[in-house]
Amino acid sequence: MCNLYSMTATVDEMKRLFGPFEGERDNLPAFGEIYPGKPAPVLRRKDDGGLKLEIMEWGFPGPAAAKGRPVTNIRNLASPFWRSALNRTDRRCVVPVTRFCEWEGEKGAKRKVWFGLHEGADPLFAFAGLWRPGEGGVPYMAFLTCDPNGVVGAVHPKAMPVMLRAADVPTWLDSEAATACALAVPYADADMCRLP
Repeated sequence: MCNLYSMTATVDEMKRLFGPFEGERDNLPAFGEIYPGKPAPVLRRKDDGGLKLEIMEWGFPGPAAAKGRPVTNIRNLASPFWRSALNRTDRRCVVPVTRFCEWEGEKGAKRKVWFGLHEGADPLFAFAGLWRPGEGGVPYMAFLTCDPNGVVGAVHPKAMPVMLRAADVPTWLDSEAATACALAVPYADADMCRLP
């Protein structure tokens, strides 16, 4: 389960990859380490079809059966808890990312292992996410996971985040649910690596 990632790209780098969006901030800070419960930049569709940048809290309020504990990673796309959000294009979002972490080692001696795109490539990509409004005006988000590829699976054999290429973003945000959910597959091993 991914519980740490970074987003250090600038607004201009985000615009180059995702296109123009509302809410751009010249002074958007680097988010070096984003943990559950912390704020993070997210892109979602506006009513007019354009993109909007918002700061959201990582952790979707969970179902009553889980005593409302926030859910950070979405694995079971068939769950009734997620079905309504997945069926609503206005509840899908993309989470800009420059690298993500899994942990290796034994309990008490775990160490961070960072993953991202190959050196020389633009480090910016996105996770496929869902969001909802929050009490007090701060919205919440979580992102999808899928089976791991070989690169991530060597460290974390259970799952990896669903990573989107720029060309996948409109499909995720705008398609009917089955087409959008078909993007929940492991990212190609050849296009990513374990980072130093």
